[in-house]
This record gives sequence, C-alpha cells and structure tokens, in this order.
Amino acid sequence: MKYGYARVSTRHQDLDGQLRLLEEERCDKIYSEKITGTKSERPEFQKLLQDIESGDTLVVTKLDRFARSTQDALNTIKFLFEKGVRINVLNLGIIENTSTGRLIFTIFSAFADFERDLIVERTQEGKEIAKQHPGFKEGRPKKFSKQQIELAMNLLETHSYKEVEKMTGISVSTITRNKQKRMIENEL
Repeated sequence: MKYGYARVSTRHQDLDGQLRLLEEERCDKIYSEKITGTKSERPEFQKLLQDIESGDTLVVTKLDRFARSTQDALNTIKFLFEKGVRINVLNLGIIENTSTGRLIFTIFSAFADFERDLIVERTQEGKEIAKQHPGFKEGRPKKFSKQQIELAMNLLETHSYKEVEKMTGISVSTITRNKQKRMIENEL
C-alpha cells in the first residue's frame, strides 16, 4: 500500500498543493495535518506510523514535512526501514535502505535542519530591526480598521451575525470576539 503524508505548520497555510502531489503519486491513503513540525505530537503522523506495514511505501513531498529535526528524521527513517517500509521524498526521490541512501538522507536532513534554523534567525533579526522603528507593533497587522469593526457592531443591532458577515466581509468569529470584548469592557 502507498501512504502519503502532508503537513503545514499553521492553520492559515494551505495543504492543497501537497495533497494534489500525493494524489498524483496515486497514494492509497493520505494523512494530513496542520501542526508545526517542531511539535513532537503529530497525531496523524503517529497514526500513519502505526498503520504502515512491511512492503508499504511512505510518500512525502519534501523532507521538512517528514520530521522536526535531523535526529527525529534519522530515528523515524530507521524505524521505517526496520519495519520494511520504502520512503519516497518527491523532491529527492526514493530513499534506499543502503549505506549510501542513509548517508544522503542524513546530509539532506541536516541541510533541512540548517535551513529551518536560518529562517528562525532571519525572523528574529527582522523583528529586532523592526522594533527600532517608531510605532512598531508585533504580530500580524489588523485586517479590519476600528471603523469597519464599529460598523459591524452597529449592524449587529438589527441583523444576524451571518448577515453582518455577508455585508462587511468580517467573519462571524471576529464579530463574536469583538462583541465579547465590548461586553467585558462595559462590565469594567
């Protein structure tokens, strides 16, 4: 049997590209999740590791979807090789259970780990530079202005949450969160 595994790091990222590639590979069963690779608790990946058997193939689109660190990748691939599972990383090819295959896998895992560390460093450097600018606010910029939220709150007095969402483009969850925030502020 051919199993696929797809993962993105945040809820806001899209799995579609990975899922499409795994479907093109004709995977019989695909496990997917939206969870950061740095977390050891990846429930879908754990299910996959339990379900996969000798003679099966595991397909992932890229090495960094597979493991959270070089050591984790090496432990996982060792477990899968001992189970008799073939591994196909689409942007690398089949990882063979040979000395050369394990060496290549180790090198690429180390590079993936290194790349992840560089991204973290660059992000931290960028934040430090940004903090030096007046008016810096950490986090994602607000999608809607105070005026847009105020309009939605006023519309909510005479319309349902869904109607307000259709009229303003502001999601029900954002409207609800702002309404609760106002109620708390009014209680104080």
